Amino acid sequence: MQPFKPIALTAATLALALATHAGATVVVDRAAGSTVTLPAATGSGAKFKLVVKTTITSNSLIVKVANATDVMTGTALFGQDAADTAVLFETAATDDTITMNGSTTGGIKGDIIELEDLASGLWGVTVRGSATGTEATPFSATVS
Repeated sequence: MQPFKPIALTAATLALALATHAGATVVVDRAAGSTVTLPAATGSGAKFKLVVKTTITSNSLIVKVANATDVMTGTALFGQDAADTAVLFETAATDDTITMNGSTTGGIKGDIIELEDLASGLWGVTVRGSATGTEATPFSATVS
């Protein structure tokens, strides 16, 4: 099986599709940020990977679920810029959005977001990257 060619994201929005994006790496190359919408979680096992190529300098990189019933479960691990330590943030029960601002909540070149469709209504998420300033959780509940 041939590996998938990375998909460049340079637009303001992207709706991920199982047929087009599952198993591929989406390379986020937009300093002004982008909004990425996941398909509805059905338990398909589909995996999506996003890698930040260009640090976000305005707006945010936002990854959100498709509907008001889907939620995310998982963690974000950030290396701190002021020390040789890391900070870990967990999702809350109602979190459905990842917001990376290029500073305190990640969105810095090299950051990685991995998502997996675990079950109906449930996305698994792992964020690995770095943050600056006073690090903060990238997770929230914004989809209604």
